[in-house]
Amino acid sequence: MAHLLGAENLSIAFGTRTILDAVSLGLDEGDRIGMVGRNGDGKSTLMRLLAERQSADSGRVTRRRDVTVGYLDQSDVLDGDLTVGQAIVGDAADYEWASDPKIRDVMSGLVQEVDWNAQVSSLSGGQRRRVALAKLLMGNDDVIMLDEPTNHLDVEGVAWLARHLKQRWRATDGALLVVTHDRWFLDEVCTRTWEVHDAVVEPFDGGYAAYVLARAERDRMAAVVENKRQQLIKKELAWLRRGAPARTSKPKFRIEAANTLIADVPEPRDTLSLNKMATARLGKDVLDLENVSLELGDTQLFRNITLRLAPGQRLGIVGVNGAGKTTLLRLLNGTVEPTSGRLKRGKTVQTAVLTQEVRELDEVADLRVIEVIEKEKRVFNVGGRELSAGQLVEQLGFSSQRQWTPVRELSGGERRRLQLLRLLVGEPNVLMLDEPTNDLDTDTLAAVEDVLDGWPGTLVVVSHDRYLLERVTDTQMALLGDGKLRDLPGGVDQYLELREAALASGAGGGSSSQASRAAQAGASRPDAAGTGAVATAVAGSAYSEADKRNARKDLTRIERQLTKLAGQSEKIHEQMSRETAGGSPDFEVLADLNAKLQAVAAEQEELEMQWLEASEILE
Repeated sequence: MAHLLGAENLSIAFGTRTILDAVSLGLDEGDRIGMVGRNGDGKSTLMRLLAERQSADSGRVTRRRDVTVGYLDQSDVLDGDLTVGQAIVGDAADYEWASDPKIRDVMSGLVQEVDWNAQVSSLSGGQRRRVALAKLLMGNDDVIMLDEPTNHLDVEGVAWLARHLKQRWRATDGALLVVTHDRWFLDEVCTRTWEVHDAVVEPFDGGYAAYVLARAERDRMAAVVENKRQQLIKKELAWLRRGAPARTSKPKFRIEAANTLIADVPEPRDTLSLNKMATARLGKDVLDLENVSLELGDTQLFRNITLRLAPGQRLGIVGVNGAGKTTLLRLLNGTVEPTSGRLKRGKTVQTAVLTQEVRELDEVADLRVIEVIEKEKRVFNVGGRELSAGQLVEQLGFSSQRQWTPVRELSGGERRRLQLLRLLVGEPNVLMLDEPTNDLDTDTLAAVEDVLDGWPGTLVVVSHDRYLLERVTDTQMALLGDGKLRDLPGGVDQYLELREAALASGAGGGSSSQASRAAQAGASRPDAAGTGAVATAVAGSAYSEADKRNARKDLTRIERQLTKLAGQSEKIHEQMSRETAGGSPDFEVLADLNAKLQAVAAEQEELEMQWLEASEILE
């Protein structure tokens, strides 16, 4: 594979802190690389250096003469005075770009619902991000560098971007370098991983899952080496402390060796180790929305939705932008009153909400981190031990120096971590998280997921991070922009299928933008380079009453069969338990039982899909 660009002995420091120290690496044709690491460890800095948007203190970046680099910064670099069309295609006429199928794909995937004539300054943060991404992807750069491209993208947008990047080049062409906290995206797109930490860059083969496995093995080996080092340190120090006469007679090199071992022990990397907090007892009733409708201005956001949260339920919410995911959390929390219907709240319910903007910390902006937690409590009982506020905050990853930092000076990720801890020490029993992965690095996300895995209360998570949803929630529901709340037995994959079907039928939850219409018009012109117009689908007709009657019969039949299969599954589990209870199981019997269990599960899955198809007819 041909070399595209590289770095030789790059070093850079901010103040007294070294960010990168003599880093050498390269990008070759066919590379699809994801960068991971803690916030502040230098991922974005390394990307800016490689893109030659920033200069290093020492070292150099080399690039093949004909190589072009496309770079998406985290910050907004669009001219606010331009229209969306001008920002993306400049002054080019419609026919010059709309005939290109790649450009039409980018337009429909990212800016289909953005007003083509709107000023960039009037767009939301998410829309501006989509416009900047569309502008970059319309080019033909040899290397594409993306810094947090999934920020502000919904699940559907992230899936489209992953699909586009996988199909953009042949396997041996182009190169991609991406920084993102979206673990699913890393696994889907990347074939190699760079971990940036402690001023160095370590390469790993594979995406995020392969990187985690490789890092676990590396840490295991490091733990073995560290254990040997600690034993040697203890022996050396014990030898040095054996009486004053002995100390004075020891060879000097032995003393220096011991001091070197002690001085060489590295500073521990910041870890986030949140422990489960005591939760108030939940009764039988938690939060119920009963036949709730909500109108905001001329828009009906919800129409007769019913949602019942059970004690200990773990629910994930996905949906298109503007469908009301955040508003649904506000309805559950009681901060928004429904137009009709009612919210039923259990007597013992204590809710806590982590908002997207973390504005709750604005009221304590002048306080220091340690003071924010001390306002809640000074002593905490965690895991059977009493911890001071300082000890607890240190477990959250704030060093003893960082604890005294004013809240207003914290980074976005630090603010989110602090607010999450603040909520948990308040001992809620219903926790609602609105896009909790924003601004968090992969290490912190893994630690937060570990906390949520063992958190015993009721959990509601709104997120576009499907990795998080599938990890910490047991059930998912979708808001598709039609005022309904839909159950997703098939998870996020089912949501994406529903969205594709809705878009194909012309009911995508929003009107086509001028960009989409222009692309269709340009592609259909005789002088366009394309070979045909973009096809438009026509929504299907409504189901007849006969279809609905048959669907009701099917639902009754399927539910009876599912009940019967559930009984069979339970009996098989009981047989397997009895077989293993004696301590010497017959593995042939267990294999036979397992085969029966798999057959029952497959039949259940098929019936559930039939149930979904029948229920679609009745809606």
